[in-house]
Amino acid sequence: MNAPADRKVVLVTRKTRLEELVAKYHTLQQARFYLEHLGADFTDYVQENMAYAQSLQRVSAVLRDWGRHQVLDRSLLPNFVFAPDDIVIALGQDGLVANTMKYLEGQPLIGVNPEPSRWDGVLLPFEPGHLDALLRDVARERRPTKTVTMAEARLSDGQTLRAVNDLFIGPRSHTSALYDIALGERQEQQSSSGVIVSTGLGSTAWLKSVMTGSLALASAAGAQGGGAYTPMSWDTDHLTFAVREPFPTQRTQATMVYGQVTAAAPLRLRSRMPEHGVIFSDGMEADFLRFTAGVEVTVCVARTRGQLVV
Repeated sequence: MNAPADRKVVLVTRKTRLEELVAKYHTLQQARFYLEHLGADFTDYVQENMAYAQSLQRVSAVLRDWGRHQVLDRSLLPNFVFAPDDIVIALGQDGLVANTMKYLEGQPLIGVNPEPSRWDGVLLPFEPGHLDALLRDVARERRPTKTVTMAEARLSDGQTLRAVNDLFIGPRSHTSALYDIALGERQEQQSSSGVIVSTGLGSTAWLKSVMTGSLALASAAGAQGGGAYTPMSWDTDHLTFAVREPFPTQRTQATMVYGQVTAAAPLRLRSRMPEHGVIFSDGMEADFLRFTAGVEVTVCVARTRGQLVV
Protein backbone atom coordinates (compact mmCIF):
# COMPACT_ATOMS: atom_id res chain seq x y z
CA MET A 1 0.00 0.00 0.00
CA ASN A 2 1.33 3.45 -0.88
CA ALA A 3 1.70 6.19 1.72
CA PRO A 4 -1.57 8.12 2.10
CA ALA A 5 -0.33 11.19 0.22
CA ASP A 6 0.87 8.99 -2.67
CA ARG A 7 -2.55 7.55 -3.42
CA LYS A 8 -4.01 8.77 -6.68
CA VAL A 9 -7.41 10.44 -6.71
CA VAL A 10 -9.69 10.00 -9.73
CA LEU A 11 -12.35 12.68 -10.12
CA VAL A 12 -15.32 11.62 -12.24
CA THR A 13 -17.31 14.49 -13.76
CA ARG A 14 -20.28 14.85 -16.05
CA LYS A 15 -21.52 17.43 -18.53
CA THR A 16 -24.27 19.72 -17.34
CA ARG A 17 -27.57 19.97 -19.19
CA LEU A 18 -26.40 23.22 -20.77
CA GLU A 19 -23.11 21.68 -21.95
CA GLU A 20 -24.98 18.78 -23.51
CA LEU A 21 -27.29 21.17 -25.36
CA VAL A 22 -24.38 23.29 -26.61
CA ALA A 23 -22.66 20.13 -27.84
CA LYS A 24 -25.85 19.17 -29.67
CA TYR A 25 -26.67 22.59 -31.17
CA HIS A 26 -23.05 23.80 -31.56
CA THR A 27 -23.43 27.25 -29.98
CA LEU A 28 -24.78 28.76 -26.77
CA GLN A 29 -27.10 31.00 -28.78
CA GLN A 30 -28.63 28.05 -30.63
CA ALA A 31 -29.12 26.17 -27.36
CA ARG A 32 -30.81 29.20 -25.83
CA PHE A 33 -33.09 29.59 -28.86
CA TYR A 34 -34.08 25.93 -28.64
CA LEU A 35 -34.95 26.13 -24.94
CA GLU A 36 -36.82 29.42 -25.09
CA HIS A 37 -38.71 28.28 -28.19
CA LEU A 38 -40.06 25.42 -26.04
CA GLY A 39 -40.93 27.80 -23.22
CA ALA A 40 -38.19 26.50 -20.90
CA ASP A 41 -36.34 28.67 -18.40
CA PHE A 42 -32.88 29.21 -19.88
CA THR A 43 -31.74 30.95 -16.69
CA ASP A 44 -32.15 27.73 -14.71
CA TYR A 45 -29.81 25.91 -17.10
CA VAL A 46 -27.23 28.69 -16.81
CA GLN A 47 -27.41 28.73 -13.01
CA GLU A 48 -26.97 24.98 -12.81
CA ASN A 49 -23.97 25.19 -15.15
CA MET A 50 -22.38 27.98 -13.11
CA ALA A 51 -22.90 26.14 -9.82
CA TYR A 52 -21.30 22.99 -11.22
CA ALA A 53 -18.35 24.96 -12.63
CA GLN A 54 -17.76 26.63 -9.27
CA SER A 55 -17.87 23.30 -7.43
CA LEU A 56 -15.52 21.75 -9.97
CA GLN A 57 -13.12 24.66 -9.49
CA ARG A 58 -13.12 24.16 -5.73
CA VAL A 59 -12.60 20.41 -5.99
CA SER A 60 -9.83 20.86 -8.57
CA ALA A 61 -7.99 23.27 -6.27
CA VAL A 62 -8.01 20.65 -3.49
CA LEU A 63 -6.73 17.99 -5.88
CA ARG A 64 -3.90 20.18 -7.16
CA ASP A 65 -2.73 20.55 -3.58
CA TRP A 66 -3.15 16.83 -3.05
CA GLY A 67 -0.84 15.84 -5.90
CA ARG A 68 -1.54 12.74 -8.01
CA HIS A 69 -4.99 12.99 -9.53
CA GLN A 70 -6.85 12.50 -12.78
CA VAL A 71 -10.08 14.00 -14.09
CA LEU A 72 -12.33 11.59 -15.99
CA ASP A 73 -15.55 12.31 -17.87
CA ARG A 74 -18.18 9.69 -17.13
CA SER A 75 -18.39 8.72 -20.82
CA LEU A 76 -14.91 7.19 -20.43
CA LEU A 77 -15.77 5.00 -17.43
CA PRO A 78 -16.40 1.75 -19.36
CA ASN A 79 -12.83 1.73 -20.71
CA PHE A 80 -10.94 3.16 -17.74
CA VAL A 81 -8.80 0.92 -15.51
CA PHE A 82 -8.75 2.00 -11.87
CA ALA A 83 -5.75 1.12 -9.70
CA PRO A 84 -6.53 -0.98 -6.59
CA ASP A 85 -5.58 1.85 -4.22
CA ASP A 86 -7.24 4.72 -6.10
CA ILE A 87 -9.59 7.03 -4.22
CA VAL A 88 -12.53 7.95 -6.43
CA ILE A 89 -14.68 11.08 -6.29
CA ALA A 90 -17.93 11.53 -8.20
CA LEU A 91 -19.00 15.16 -8.59
CA GLY A 92 -22.60 15.18 -9.75
CA GLN A 93 -25.98 13.69 -9.07
CA ASP A 94 -26.83 10.35 -7.49
CA GLY A 95 -26.85 8.74 -10.94
CA LEU A 96 -23.20 9.59 -11.47
CA VAL A 97 -22.26 7.92 -8.18
CA ALA A 98 -24.13 4.77 -9.15
CA ASN A 99 -22.70 4.79 -12.67
CA THR A 100 -19.16 5.15 -11.28
CA MET A 101 -19.51 2.50 -8.57
CA LYS A 102 -20.33 -0.33 -10.96
CA TYR A 103 -16.91 0.04 -12.64
CA LEU A 104 -14.99 -0.13 -9.35
CA GLU A 105 -13.50 -3.13 -7.55
CA GLY A 106 -14.09 -2.00 -3.99
CA GLN A 107 -12.18 1.30 -4.14
CA PRO A 108 -13.61 3.95 -1.77
CA LEU A 109 -16.05 6.23 -3.57
CA ILE A 110 -16.82 9.75 -2.38
CA GLY A 111 -20.05 11.35 -3.61
CA VAL A 112 -19.81 15.15 -3.72
CA ASN A 113 -22.94 17.26 -4.18
CA PRO A 114 -22.17 20.19 -6.52
CA GLU A 115 -25.37 22.09 -5.61
CA PRO A 116 -27.10 21.00 -2.38
CA SER A 117 -29.92 23.50 -2.89
CA ARG A 118 -30.85 21.71 -6.12
CA TRP A 119 -30.03 18.01 -5.55
CA ASP A 120 -31.22 16.00 -2.53
CA GLY A 121 -28.30 13.64 -3.01
CA VAL A 122 -28.97 10.35 -1.19
CA LEU A 123 -25.54 9.19 -2.40
CA LEU A 124 -23.95 12.64 -2.06
CA PRO A 125 -23.22 13.19 1.65
CA PHE A 126 -20.39 15.67 1.06
CA GLU A 127 -19.84 19.15 -0.37
CA PRO A 128 -16.67 20.53 -2.01
CA GLY A 129 -15.68 22.30 1.21
CA HIS A 130 -15.43 18.96 3.04
CA LEU A 131 -12.97 17.42 0.62
CA ASP A 132 -9.59 18.58 1.93
CA ALA A 133 -9.84 16.94 5.36
CA LEU A 134 -11.97 14.09 4.01
CA LEU A 135 -9.35 12.91 1.51
CA ARG A 136 -6.71 12.65 4.23
CA ASP A 137 -9.03 10.55 6.38
CA VAL A 138 -9.98 8.27 3.49
CA ALA A 139 -6.35 7.80 2.48
CA ARG A 140 -5.54 6.71 6.04
CA GLU A 141 -8.66 4.50 6.14
CA ARG A 142 -10.12 6.52 8.98
CA ARG A 143 -13.51 7.06 7.38
CA PRO A 144 -16.32 4.47 7.48
CA THR A 145 -17.82 3.17 4.26
CA LYS A 146 -21.27 1.86 3.53
CA THR A 147 -21.38 -1.45 1.68
CA VAL A 148 -23.59 -1.52 -1.41
CA THR A 149 -24.67 -4.81 -2.99
CA MET A 150 -24.47 -4.87 -6.79
CA ALA A 151 -26.10 -7.09 -9.40
CA GLU A 152 -24.28 -8.73 -12.30
CA ALA A 153 -25.56 -9.97 -15.65
CA ARG A 154 -23.34 -12.50 -17.40
CA LEU A 155 -24.07 -13.54 -20.97
CA SER A 156 -23.38 -16.98 -22.39
CA ASP A 157 -20.59 -15.44 -24.53
CA GLY A 158 -18.76 -14.10 -21.45
CA GLN A 159 -19.84 -10.45 -21.57
CA THR A 160 -20.79 -8.95 -18.20
CA LEU A 161 -22.61 -5.89 -16.93
CA ARG A 162 -22.98 -4.73 -13.33
CA ALA A 163 -25.72 -2.66 -11.78
CA VAL A 164 -25.79 -0.59 -8.62
CA ASN A 165 -29.54 0.10 -8.80
CA ASP A 166 -31.13 -2.28 -11.27
CA LEU A 167 -30.85 -4.27 -14.46
CA PHE A 168 -33.46 -4.09 -17.21
CA ILE A 169 -33.86 -7.10 -19.49
CA GLY A 170 -36.31 -6.69 -22.33
CA PRO A 171 -37.17 -4.87 -25.56
CA ARG A 172 -35.35 -1.75 -26.65
CA SER A 173 -38.53 -0.33 -28.15
CA HIS A 174 -42.15 -0.43 -27.01
CA THR A 175 -42.78 -4.02 -28.02
CA SER A 176 -43.21 -7.30 -26.17
CA ALA A 177 -40.24 -9.22 -24.83
CA LEU A 178 -40.22 -12.98 -25.46
CA TYR A 179 -37.96 -15.19 -23.37
CA ASP A 180 -37.61 -18.29 -21.21
CA ILE A 181 -37.15 -17.58 -17.50
CA ALA A 182 -35.80 -19.94 -14.83
CA LEU A 183 -35.19 -19.65 -11.09
CA GLY A 184 -34.12 -22.78 -9.27
CA GLU A 185 -36.34 -25.65 -10.42
CA ARG A 186 -39.05 -23.37 -11.76
CA GLN A 187 -39.11 -22.24 -15.38
CA GLU A 188 -41.58 -20.99 -17.97
CA GLN A 189 -41.95 -19.04 -21.21
CA GLN A 190 -43.03 -15.45 -20.83
CA SER A 191 -44.19 -12.45 -22.82
CA SER A 192 -43.92 -9.10 -21.05
CA SER A 193 -42.58 -5.57 -21.34
CA GLY A 194 -39.37 -6.66 -19.62
CA VAL A 195 -37.84 -7.82 -16.35
CA ILE A 196 -36.32 -5.58 -13.68
CA VAL A 197 -33.77 -7.02 -11.27
CA SER A 198 -33.13 -4.67 -8.36
CA THR A 199 -30.46 -4.34 -5.70
CA GLY A 200 -31.17 -3.07 -2.20
CA LEU A 201 -30.21 0.46 -3.24
CA GLY A 202 -32.37 0.21 -6.34
CA SER A 203 -35.34 -1.00 -4.32
CA THR A 204 -36.02 2.65 -3.47
CA ALA A 205 -36.10 3.61 -7.15
CA TRP A 206 -37.50 1.83 -10.24
CA LEU A 207 -38.60 -1.28 -8.34
CA LYS A 208 -40.45 0.89 -5.84
CA SER A 209 -42.34 2.47 -8.73
CA VAL A 210 -43.25 -0.93 -10.20
CA MET A 211 -44.34 -2.36 -6.86
CA THR A 212 -46.32 0.73 -5.82
CA GLY A 213 -48.25 0.66 -9.09
CA SER A 214 -48.87 -3.08 -8.86
CA LEU A 215 -50.12 -2.91 -5.28
CA ALA A 216 -52.39 0.03 -6.10
CA LEU A 217 -53.87 -1.83 -9.07
CA ALA A 218 -54.40 -4.97 -7.00
CA SER A 219 -56.09 -2.96 -4.26
CA ALA A 220 -58.34 -1.17 -6.76
CA ALA A 221 -59.32 -4.55 -8.20
CA GLY A 222 -60.35 -5.80 -4.77
CA ALA A 223 -57.36 -8.02 -3.95
CA GLN A 224 -56.69 -8.56 -0.25
CA GLY A 225 -53.49 -8.86 1.77
CA GLY A 226 -51.17 -6.94 -0.54
CA GLY A 227 -49.75 -4.75 2.21
CA ALA A 228 -47.33 -1.86 1.81
CA TYR A 229 -44.08 -2.08 -0.10
CA THR A 230 -40.90 -2.07 2.00
CA PRO A 231 -37.51 -1.38 0.31
CA MET A 232 -34.48 -3.52 1.09
CA SER A 233 -31.29 -2.43 2.84
CA TRP A 234 -28.35 -1.36 0.66
CA ASP A 235 -26.18 -4.29 1.74
CA THR A 236 -28.83 -7.00 1.43
CA ASP A 237 -27.48 -10.39 0.32
CA HIS A 238 -30.06 -10.90 -2.42
CA LEU A 239 -31.68 -9.21 -5.41
CA THR A 240 -35.37 -8.88 -6.25
CA PHE A 241 -36.84 -9.38 -9.71
CA ALA A 242 -40.19 -8.18 -11.02
CA VAL A 243 -41.76 -8.86 -14.40
CA ARG A 244 -43.42 -5.84 -15.97
CA GLU A 245 -46.84 -6.34 -17.52
CA PRO A 246 -46.70 -10.14 -17.99
CA PHE A 247 -49.15 -11.39 -20.63
CA PRO A 248 -50.29 -15.04 -20.53
CA THR A 249 -51.14 -16.71 -23.84
CA GLN A 250 -51.50 -20.28 -25.08
CA ARG A 251 -47.69 -20.55 -25.17
CA THR A 252 -46.61 -18.17 -22.40
CA GLN A 253 -47.27 -18.16 -18.66
CA ALA A 254 -47.28 -15.52 -15.92
CA THR A 255 -46.68 -17.30 -12.62
CA MET A 256 -43.01 -16.34 -12.09
CA VAL A 257 -43.48 -12.58 -11.87
CA TYR A 258 -41.71 -11.72 -8.61
CA GLY A 259 -39.04 -13.26 -6.43
CA GLN A 260 -35.60 -13.22 -4.86
CA VAL A 261 -32.30 -13.90 -6.59
CA THR A 262 -29.57 -15.33 -4.36
CA ALA A 263 -26.08 -16.73 -4.79
CA ALA A 264 -27.54 -20.22 -4.60
CA ALA A 265 -30.44 -19.45 -6.94
CA PRO A 266 -29.46 -17.10 -9.79
CA LEU A 267 -32.02 -15.93 -12.33
CA ARG A 268 -31.62 -17.22 -15.90
CA LEU A 269 -33.27 -15.96 -19.05
CA ARG A 270 -32.91 -17.04 -22.69
CA SER A 271 -34.05 -14.63 -25.37
CA ARG A 272 -36.64 -15.53 -27.99
CA MET A 273 -36.48 -12.09 -29.62
CA PRO A 274 -34.97 -11.94 -33.14
CA GLU A 275 -34.06 -8.26 -32.59
CA HIS A 276 -34.42 -5.30 -30.22
CA GLY A 277 -33.62 -7.33 -27.08
CA VAL A 278 -31.27 -5.50 -24.68
CA ILE A 279 -29.88 -5.52 -21.16
CA PHE A 280 -28.86 -2.23 -19.56
CA SER A 281 -28.18 -1.10 -16.02
CA ASP A 282 -28.96 1.93 -13.88
CA GLY A 283 -30.94 3.65 -16.63
CA MET A 284 -27.91 3.91 -18.95
CA GLU A 285 -29.59 2.76 -22.17
CA ALA A 286 -26.59 3.69 -24.33
CA ASP A 287 -24.37 1.17 -22.49
CA PHE A 288 -26.17 -2.11 -23.21
CA LEU A 289 -25.69 -5.77 -24.00
CA ARG A 290 -27.60 -7.35 -26.88
CA PHE A 291 -30.17 -9.90 -25.75
CA THR A 292 -31.38 -11.42 -29.01
CA ALA A 293 -32.57 -14.89 -29.99
CA GLY A 294 -30.58 -17.69 -28.35
CA VAL A 295 -28.58 -15.48 -25.99
CA GLU A 296 -28.72 -16.62 -22.36
CA VAL A 297 -28.10 -14.37 -19.37
CA THR A 298 -27.45 -15.34 -15.76
CA VAL A 299 -28.22 -12.67 -13.17
CA CYS A 300 -26.72 -12.96 -9.72
CA VAL A 301 -25.36 -10.97 -6.80
CA ALA A 302 -21.99 -9.52 -7.83
CA ARG A 303 -18.99 -10.71 -5.87
CA THR A 304 -17.68 -7.14 -5.70
CA ARG A 305 -19.46 -4.77 -3.34
CA GLY A 306 -19.49 -1.01 -3.65
CA GLN A 307 -17.88 1.03 -0.86
CA LEU A 308 -19.45 4.46 -0.44
CA VAL A 309 -17.65 6.79 1.94
CA VAL A 310 -19.98 8.19 4.62
